[in-house]
Amino acid sequence: MRDFDSPRLMADIGSTFARFALETAPGEFEHVVSLRCDEHADFHAAVRAYMDQLPPLPIDHAAVAIANPVDGDLVRMTNYHWSFSIEETRLQLGLETLVVVNDFTALAMALPRLRSTEVRQVGGGEARPHSVMGLLGAGSGLGVSGLIPAGDGWVSLGSEGGHTTFAPRDDREIALLRFAWNEFQHVSFERLLSGPGLELIYRAMAAYLRRPPEALSAPDITARALEGSDLVCGETLELFCTLMGTAAANLAVTLGAHGGIYIGGGIVPRLGEYFDRSRFRERFEDKGRFSPYVAAIPTFVITAEHATFTGTSAILEAQLRSLQSSSSSGTSAILGQIRRARDNLSPAEQRVADHVLAHSRKVLNDPIAEIAKAANVSQPTVIRFCRSLGCEGLSDFKLRLASGLTGTVPVSHTQVTQDDSMVELGEKVLGNTASAILQVRSQLNRDMIDRSIELLLSAARIEFFAVGHYGVVAQDAQFKFLRLGMACNAYVEPRLQLLAAQTLRAGDVAVLISGSGKVPELIAVADAVKERGAAVLAITASQSPLAKKADALLIVDHVEDVATHMPMISRILHLLVIDMMAVGVAMRRDPAHQSIDVPTLTVDPESDHREPQPGLRAGAGSTALATPLSNLTAHSR
Repeated sequence: MRDFDSPRLMADIGSTFARFALETAPGEFEHVVSLRCDEHADFHAAVRAYMDQLPPLPIDHAAVAIANPVDGDLVRMTNYHWSFSIEETRLQLGLETLVVVNDFTALAMALPRLRSTEVRQVGGGEARPHSVMGLLGAGSGLGVSGLIPAGDGWVSLGSEGGHTTFAPRDDREIALLRFAWNEFQHVSFERLLSGPGLELIYRAMAAYLRRPPEALSAPDITARALEGSDLVCGETLELFCTLMGTAAANLAVTLGAHGGIYIGGGIVPRLGEYFDRSRFRERFEDKGRFSPYVAAIPTFVITAEHATFTGTSAILEAQLRSLQSSSSSGTSAILGQIRRARDNLSPAEQRVADHVLAHSRKVLNDPIAEIAKAANVSQPTVIRFCRSLGCEGLSDFKLRLASGLTGTVPVSHTQVTQDDSMVELGEKVLGNTASAILQVRSQLNRDMIDRSIELLLSAARIEFFAVGHYGVVAQDAQFKFLRLGMACNAYVEPRLQLLAAQTLRAGDVAVLISGSGKVPELIAVADAVKERGAAVLAITASQSPLAKKADALLIVDHVEDVATHMPMISRILHLLVIDMMAVGVAMRRDPAHQSIDVPTLTVDPESDHREPQPGLRAGAGSTALATPLSNLTAHSR
């Protein structure tokens, strides 16, 4: 980890307390403060209250771990009333970078960085180096995560594993389940392995032991149990530790966690030796025929004081390295798109592009007048530049630019090498495809999607055109729209395409599919279509010759070297866009139904004959070729 240019702000936000610290050097945390959430109106007020306590220091970067799923720019806490925009908060605090992650994702990322003195092993087993690790933590809820080795680094799992169904093992646990059913229809492990869960177990044990319950909080129950002064509290805490063993064993066999199972959170680390003497490890190893399997897996209690800060710092460092790499190599989605499109822009728009590339963070905050003045262009030119990139306007462009400069850890392209094993090769191919899909999602324009769907809905006839490796995309589109009862054809032979285009007329739509947008045959088709008065819908690269001839444009910017390999990822991206169009058309035609039959494409490897298969239900777990429309629209992050 590199030395810091300035201290970095760390935060760990729960439903009761907000903890803050300054990381002044790698792994060194100072000015650690806990603030009560209910004493501050919102998240920004709590951060500002902490920063006001600090000596005057330049703080450029911050990372926040929060007890909440993080998906997009707007964060709404599930266990508290705070909500905030990540980008708005970054601007309010005057930060260059603000990363917000789930607190258990952060804690998971800390595991490889914890020293032997910061964990305590419970029971036997030995961790295999560079193997999957599991993480559990009981506090206000039950956090569950895992850490998977990936190359020289790690990938943290975003999980809601705490909501897996509780399964009793003996009469006492059956009684607990029956008692919990009086309050909850579904009893998950989180209902029991948490602060509120301790209180639920206490009430159940009081009924089981036929003792009158008292109005005790989780800390009171724990204190009495550790003192040995209350039978019901003792039974409660002992059962809590036992059930933690069940949950930990389930996680171990689910993940194959030969790197060990780690337990954090606000409850177990405070139990000290009591937890070590409990039935936790006994229950962990009691896994029937898989008992030898789990017995070899070690279990650890996290004792590090600042473990969450450590993981949050690691994520922030990875993000800063990625942003630095993106800035220098041009691989971030919007900046990379600007570089690729620059040569095809007008001279005035090129000046805007150069200004954005050189001063991307400044552009985020500048009004249109300042941007136009700095680039020596008119304000309408700035708007034309934004629309050339598929954005609705300057505001939409700034949102996409912000998502490339702030956010969570991005998916990146990884080069496949001759030394890769088959597993590594598979991981890289899938990872690269996922990265490309996310980039295309960031390029989609909501208005253009609506316009494209309306064109297809009103079309008297639809013709799909593609050549070469993209022919399968056109054929897949034909099957999908025929299944929707719409008149259409697919043309993949250049000799037939121009003849077909000359039969179109006003009210028809030609869908032209091309990776580069520079194929002469398709450009000739576009010209012929427009001469006939029909509409051109292009699925192709931005700023390409074909894109400039389109009445509606769906951008797919993914460059592959067709001289060295087939355009595998590009075809997947185009198939997804076709599927998005089919789902959108189907839903608009039949809005009363929750799900629509959308055909998928299969390829017979013996004959290369393609047939439509019975439709998958769009929006009901269908695979890549039946993705819900809502998952493919432009996202603000």
